[in-house]
Amino acid sequence: MSQQFPPPGQPQPGYGYPPPPPPKKSNTGKIIGFGCLGIVGLFVLLGVLGALLGDSSSDKTSKEPAAPPAAGSSAPSKAPEAKPSSAEPEKKAEVVVAAKKTEFEKSIIAQGSDYTSVSVTVTNNSSKPINVNPLYFAITDTNGTKHVAELGADENQIATVELAPGENVTGAITGKGSFAPKSVTYTDGLIGKSVRADVS
Repeated sequence: MSQQFPPPGQPQPGYGYPPPPPPKKSNTGKIIGFGCLGIVGLFVLLGVLGALLGDSSSDKTSKEPAAPPAAGSSAPSKAPEAKPSSAEPEKKAEVVVAAKKTEFEKSIIAQGSDYTSVSVTVTNNSSKPINVNPLYFAITDTNGTKHVAELGADENQIATVELAPGENVTGAITGKGSFAPKSVTYTDGLIGKSVRADVS
């Protein structure tokens, strides 16, 4: 007697229905994702090109001289325009430091009176806040020796503050020992730009 098997997709005796075939994966999501990515990339590229072309066209228009009038034209010639003076207005420094000699005012922390102080004023002319801290200063004496600031030695020590644009602060910077101060250097942060001022 021959064994008969039911046709595919029909229940088999003792086993039930066979498992359904796995669904086919669609690439529609990938296609849509790459299409959106391409559109975003195109907009970024157009923005960069627009910025570059905008900068170069404004440079050309500001540098191009006016065309001279034609030799045979009957239009009256214009008086030459007054050229701006060659000396451009001086740009304000972003941070201004002024320093002058001052008397050392001993605080209760100071050990002895062998210190030299300089009164310093820091002005923020930039558009961003800056930090001022006694540790951001150094005094250079007339021999070229640099003296780091001694914390808390002078009662009038410059405060640790954040200066908003347009603000200033004044206080003393003090170095250990008795010396003739020549200049003061302020560094915006421990690794920022340095500004030097001669002691008056």
